[in-house]
Amino acid sequence: MVKKYDVITVGSAVRDVMFFTDKGKMFKTPEDITSQKMWAFEYGAKINVDACSNELGGGAFNTAYNFQKLGFKVAPMVCLGKDIDGQWVRENIQSHGISDEFIQYTTKAPTGLSLVLGSRKKGQDHIIFVNRGANEHISPDKKIFQKLECQWIFISSLHGKDWVKTMDIIFQAAKEKHIKIAWNPGSSQLALGKKKLEKYLSQTSVLLVNKDEAIELALSGIKLGKRDPKFLNKPVFLLNILNDWGPKTVVITLGKKGAVALKEGKFYNKKVINKKVVDTTGVGDAFGGAFIAGLMHEGEDINKALLWGIINSSYVVTKEGAHNGVLTKNELLSIAKKMYG
Repeated sequence: MVKKYDVITVGSAVRDVMFFTDKGKMFKTPEDITSQKMWAFEYGAKINVDACSNELGGGAFNTAYNFQKLGFKVAPMVCLGKDIDGQWVRENIQSHGISDEFIQYTTKAPTGLSLVLGSRKKGQDHIIFVNRGANEHISPDKKIFQKLECQWIFISSLHGKDWVKTMDIIFQAAKEKHIKIAWNPGSSQLALGKKKLEKYLSQTSVLLVNKDEAIELALSGIKLGKRDPKFLNKPVFLLNILNDWGPKTVVITLGKKGAVALKEGKFYNKKVINKKVVDTTGVGDAFGGAFIAGLMHEGEDINKALLWGIINSSYVVTKEGAHNGVLTKNELLSIAKKMYG
């Protein structure tokens, strides 16, 4: 008997090994429209690390943690290796009061591992080196999805040879049971391009991407002709392109410039809260989880949902790690009331 949940998150759960440094050089590469900044280190050098820690991460867990903190009943669907790291991940999921009902195991690969390199310099981002491991072996049971009782399924990055099968099962079950889908596609999905993703995009209630992801996806389905591809740097063009492909709502995060959304021809925009940036790990998951939580709490109000996403993500970046700055629902509502009445 499958329990009732507000949200099921689908994707990855990994051990994050986080380390920080003030070394390296950041430089812009505007000529590369899909990769406009680089972070470089001296070749062959040994780089000093200021601090190192172990955290629980991955798109499915991070979003689940945000939903749980914001007052919603959630369960992540992830795949772990039958190893010590897998046991550690499961115990940590349980310790946060999050259901482990949909955790799967495989002997084909170890539990996923991420190395998160963060910068100590003000305003700089992070780089993640990831070994997806067991996360590539998620194999959802059709019977489980046919019995699901939830409002939303939140899909983050999926990988491995069977991810298309996983998507087909999820979207079919969601259609039959009238479950809404929020989708934050990963690199494997984006690489397929518009033509192969249209059947999913047309059934997506909310498509969540950052600006680079939006550009990559848009380029897969438009003809540039003589136009300079840099015109895609304008979010309004990206929103309209992606919205025309089927999603009911498209949301694009813009880093320091906040986030924008488009639904039924109406444009929405929210700027970031001016907070000191300590670490950007998990900021996208904090925004996405809070945005959908905001939709559930605020009766599908896009403007208020953007506010939820902006407030939560703005506080997450004030502390190291993907979870230490995540707000509770009462904290978020209190902040929103003080700021906007």
